[in-house]
Amino acid sequence: MKIHPMWHEYPIVANELTQVLNLIEKNITTDNRPVADAILDLINAGGKLLRPAYCLLFSQFHETDRHKMVALAAAMETLHTATLIHDDIIDDSDLRRGQESLQAQFGKDTAVYAGDYLFVVCFKLLANYASDLRSVQQDGRHMEAILNGELDQMAARYNLDMTIKQYIKQVSGKTGHLFALSSLLGAYESGSSRLFAKNAETIGLNVGIAFQLLDDILDYSTTSERFGKPVQNDMREGVYSAPLILAMRQDPAVFAPYLSKKAAMTDTDTQAVASLVNEYHGVALARELAEGYTDKALKAINKLPNLPAQRALEDLTASLLNRQA
Repeated sequence: MKIHPMWHEYPIVANELTQVLNLIEKNITTDNRPVADAILDLINAGGKLLRPAYCLLFSQFHETDRHKMVALAAAMETLHTATLIHDDIIDDSDLRRGQESLQAQFGKDTAVYAGDYLFVVCFKLLANYASDLRSVQQDGRHMEAILNGELDQMAARYNLDMTIKQYIKQVSGKTGHLFALSSLLGAYESGSSRLFAKNAETIGLNVGIAFQLLDDILDYSTTSERFGKPVQNDMREGVYSAPLILAMRQDPAVFAPYLSKKAAMTDTDTQAVASLVNEYHGVALARELAEGYTDKALKAINKLPNLPAQRALEDLTASLLNRQA
């Protein structure tokens, strides 16, 4: 399995990320070979492996068992992949990482089982390699936050009065907490102090929020082919993200005729809304918000011990603001 080319610039973590992919492949042992192969194709389809990377980098501030840390990083990527499969089922998405999604290939029932299977793999890795019950407890706490973020998003569908505060609460759950857990696990399981691990968790949360903001910005500024998944589908599903929320705040009446159609919105309607989002500076305002959360993370990273892992974290976190997919 090959890692994303971006990691060639980070030799400090590149080899271990390759080990992460190999360990995940080794643990996909279901007898349903078509589903197993589809899961492996998804894992090997160019995902950036950011969550396991943060886990591994935060584990490099202390001498520790590197095989254990690779396994825990693999658990984080497995958990992330499970959530992607379930997201595609909920969104009825046909595309993921530039290829046909599992639910498009095998139907929703099989895709649900595939996602559930990966949750099992995640917990097997945690059970076998986490040295402290607290780590498993933290995993449960963050998974609950991830699910609550998804539930909050579902409850807020088609809410034209959606606020940025509500949006941040949602994305803190659905995206931020997985980055937070990955960073916390890397720090805590490598023998760092609880204070250091808590700081890592906060950094990860801010990185995750910024990452989701950029994801939502790209939904209004790139194509499905380049992004690797459908764009502008969220608004049709009633999921309003930062660029749209911030633009609507300028003049709600302009957006209402289109958004009031809900699921009946046409492609022409979604394109019109996307144009309005840019016209009312929604993308620019969302980018300012992403820069703010990135800056919070970078200031905290700058206070970490001056080691190669700290410099890699700083460079990686800053680079995420400039991603195009």
